[in-house]
Amino acid sequence: MSPVLAGVLQLLALIAALALAYVPLGDYMARVYSSDRHWRVEKWIYKGIGANPNTEMRWPAYLRGVLGFSAVGVLFLYLLQRLQGHLPGSLGFAAIDPDQAFNTAASFVSNTNWQSYYGEQAMGHVVQTGGLAVQNFVSAAVGIAVAVALVRGFARSRTGELGNFWADLVRGTVRILIPISVVGAIVLVACGAIQNFSGIHSVGQFMGGSQQWNGGAVASQEAIKEVGTNGGGYFNANSAHPFENPTP
Repeated sequence: MSPVLAGVLQLLALIAALALAYVPLGDYMARVYSSDRHWRVEKWIYKGIGANPNTEMRWPAYLRGVLGFSAVGVLFLYLLQRLQGHLPGSLGFAAIDPDQAFNTAASFVSNTNWQSYYGEQAMGHVVQTGGLAVQNFVSAAVGIAVAVALVRGFARSRTGELGNFWADLVRGTVRILIPISVVGAIVLVACGAIQNFSGIHSVGQFMGGSQQWNGGAVASQEAIKEVGTNGGGYFNANSAHPFENPTP
């Protein structure tokens, strides 16, 4: 099969998949953001953060929620990188330099996807899974919440009520992004992507010699990276690396 034909077939397969998924998935997402019911796990989260999910917000309150949550995310991810050398599972990597740590934190929280580091040479397991992967979920959820609030703004132009940011954030994460990512991670593992917390080890090369590679929870992070259109690959080559993408 020629590369051109293969590319055309891949494009047609993607279009067909989108055509089959957009109605049921779109209807499901509409129900998620319009439902009056809260799942038990969501109630625990609301209680933990002290939020009332039933309170309607106008745009100033909704905006404060978005900016406040994002500011805390930037600070948390920045500190996680700066303290990496003292964290378990650091793989011996030192703390990230202040300017790069801030750049990475701001990039991941704002979902602008600028990966300016070599993942396999800079980030340990805790920063990858507890920092970058978490932001891959919540930054995408924040983006969806803002889009939903915009739609509500047009639909409720007379009242000015945009819903509740905390409810939108939690529901987008718990009901949409996590389930899809769990399925995606299982598929990736079945295809050969790695999912572990192993340390650095030597891998033999076909032409002789060896190369140092570290393991990681790659499949789970790859799934949300693709679903949320995020950066944050475990390796510098990102999705071109065979540990992230074993069967193109």
